[in-house]
Amino acid sequence: MSTEQERAFSPPIKEIILENFMSYEYARIPLNQGLNLIVGPNGAGKSSILLAISVAFGQAYTERSRKLSDLIRRGKDIARVSLIFDNRAREGRRPIPYSKADTFMLSRYLRKDGSYWYEADYKEIDKSEVVRLLREFGINPDNLLIIMHQGMIEELGAISQEHRLVMVEEAVGFREYRERILTAEADLNSMVSEEGSLSQLIDNANQTIEYWKQIYDRYLEKKRLEEHRVLLERELLWAQEGKLSRSLASITERLEGKRESLADLREQQKKAGSEADEHRKSLGERQVEVSKLYGALIRAERERAGREATRDAMKELKEELQTLKGDLEELLNGAAVDSRKSKRMKEFIEFTTKKSAGDSEEAGRKKTELDREVASLQAEVGSVESAIRKVTDDYIAQRVRFEVLEYRTKVTESEIKDLERSEREIRGELDAIKPDLEKAGERIMTQRAPYEVSEEMKLVSAQLQKLQDLPDDAEKIYRDYTGNLEGLKGKLQELQDNKKLMLKELEERKKAWKNAVQSLIDEVAPIYQQVLSTVGATGAIRLDEGDAVAEAGLQLLVGFKGAEPAILDPYTQSGGERSVALVAFMLSLQSRIISPLRAMDEFDIHMDPRNREGIFKMILAQGKRNPNSQHIVITPSIITVADRTAHVITVQSVHGSSLVKEYASTSARR
Repeated sequence: MSTEQERAFSPPIKEIILENFMSYEYARIPLNQGLNLIVGPNGAGKSSILLAISVAFGQAYTERSRKLSDLIRRGKDIARVSLIFDNRAREGRRPIPYSKADTFMLSRYLRKDGSYWYEADYKEIDKSEVVRLLREFGINPDNLLIIMHQGMIEELGAISQEHRLVMVEEAVGFREYRERILTAEADLNSMVSEEGSLSQLIDNANQTIEYWKQIYDRYLEKKRLEEHRVLLERELLWAQEGKLSRSLASITERLEGKRESLADLREQQKKAGSEADEHRKSLGERQVEVSKLYGALIRAERERAGREATRDAMKELKEELQTLKGDLEELLNGAAVDSRKSKRMKEFIEFTTKKSAGDSEEAGRKKTELDREVASLQAEVGSVESAIRKVTDDYIAQRVRFEVLEYRTKVTESEIKDLERSEREIRGELDAIKPDLEKAGERIMTQRAPYEVSEEMKLVSAQLQKLQDLPDDAEKIYRDYTGNLEGLKGKLQELQDNKKLMLKELEERKKAWKNAVQSLIDEVAPIYQQVLSTVGATGAIRLDEGDAVAEAGLQLLVGFKGAEPAILDPYTQSGGERSVALVAFMLSLQSRIISPLRAMDEFDIHMDPRNREGIFKMILAQGKRNPNSQHIVITPSIITVADRTAHVITVQSVHGSSLVKEYASTSARR
């Protein structure tokens, strides 16, 4: 929508109503579209009208009074300023759409206690609603290019070129360009600041994560050790089960062997007992036999001894008989002996000798027989004794073997009992760990002994003891920090990407702003030059870009009486020259200002009559060129109005009260 179209939908002020405001007790000031010229002597209350408009628009203080309560008419407790806007529909819609009436009244009430409030069509509203409404229409009462109060022409000349550019941008509707740039710069600065903060946070997070990484690594080590300990506990259980099972299998195998051995020992013992009994029986028989043999041997030896004694006796008898025979023969030969007796004696000796020889021979023979019998019996006794010794040895051997086997049997039985007890104990131990084995899960095949696993468990437990100070939520904290770090890195990357986009967008916005401002300057500079030419001056408008948009300014140059244009400042030009240049500048902007209302109070101060007349003509001309705008010009000077389109209002002070009168004539005097 063009500036003219915006103005067409901006409601003009139809009337100003003042009640107990400054010098006004009650007054209604009508306004028209186009130029409204308010004239009257100094002190009559002209400036109060413009001040009332500004107060209704939300200004908190003015150049004449630092307090709103000072604007209340003396002796009164409350004052009211009301603005009546034309709200008739244009092209099917009303300028103020939420009001269905053809007029819209905005009022501001002031009290002596300093309080105030607003009303819109007699309904109380908040100041923010007033500001929002005025902003929609491009009205800023604090912008000197829209409302310039009395004495502020000098202030307009004294402001910095940067502030001047801001005022121009706001007045012509370029504020959005600057705001978009400033917003972008603020966003960019915020991004840079946030980038720095994020970088710092990332650095801090990295340091924190480094710390928690160490904690987390220790936590993982703890977790690994705990898992390993659980595994070792399982391995220990299965190692114990394996050891017990192997022991049980070994004991079972040994039991079977021992039981087989016991059976074999018992069989051998039985056999050894039987053989011992047989040997004992045989020994008895042999002993009986040897006893008999000994009896026979003794008898034979006795008999042999008798025979030998008899033989010896017979031999001695024979020898004695031979001796006796010899003695007898000697006796018989040497003495007279009865022959018959000698014969009988010889016969007896002969008989006895023969008998003795026969007996001796018989005894020898018997002895020989008995020797043979004794030798035979001795041989047989020796054989039997040898057999007895053998049987005895065999018997003793069998008895010893029996006793040994009995001992071995008892030992084996004891060993079997011990093994059976061990078997029961091991089965009891296996039954005891069976629930733990069921909980332990799948069998772990291990070749290690339980004590080896137990030793490793002690080592693992010792290592875990060193890690007991670790918080249980170390993993969560580390993962949270890691997640936060990743989130921060993601945000940083996103921020950096957005910053690149924002830099690009900022350049585009700056370019759009510069093009718009330069286009404005190109448009208004000739008008500025044209207005100045009416009073014999020259000038130019330049954009000083500066290093940033906030440092950019609008330079006004003006030259009088053939002098080269110089930058407008409080020191180079006179007060009148500055006023002319500033009014010329304001007039050059009229076609671009979006506010439906523009007001100037005492624009002609410091101007000589010639310049005042020339500038006023340009004001009239600008009013014609902008028929949808509402201009209010206040002056105490005598101005000849040669155009009936100007709406003239006079203000007079009568008995301390300001009175307003509307004139249809084309002239106004002090």
